Amino acid sequence: MVPASGTLDPMQLVNVDHVGIAVHDLDAAIDSYRELFGVEPIRRETVEDQGVDEAMIPLGGSFVQLLAPLRDDTPVGRFLAARGEGLHHVAYAVADLPAALSHLEEHGADLIDRTPRVGGGGHQIAFVHPKTVGGTLIELVALGD
Repeated sequence: MVPASGTLDPMQLVNVDHVGIAVHDLDAAIDSYRELFGVEPIRRETVEDQGVDEAMIPLGGSFVQLLAPLRDDTPVGRFLAARGEGLHHVAYAVADLPAALSHLEEHGADLIDRTPRVGGGGHQIAFVHPKTVGGTLIELVALGD
């Protein structure tokens, strides 16, 4: 909710930006979503920094992000080896990513990224360790990026 002043609290979770799903075969996963749900990715790219090929599938005001590792030694590669395909992370849009990270650190969150970095689509992102919030890897995405 936007306060009466019209400004967002920097830590406010604005919406679910996307849900990341780890897959072994990105082409097969895209085909499954296409055939089963009649949806197409709006973007597909390689994100070298994160060691993944990704496809973003629009879903209302958010996305499903399909992630396939480039190598076995990447975070998604290790996730697949340990847990198999499935939910990898939930990403929330925030109004001010650096302020959100400061707020979280001040409140004892275990941050994977203490400063924003560039993710897929050129968006500024940062990750919060799963042990901070109920065993779920959380990604924060700068609103409007």
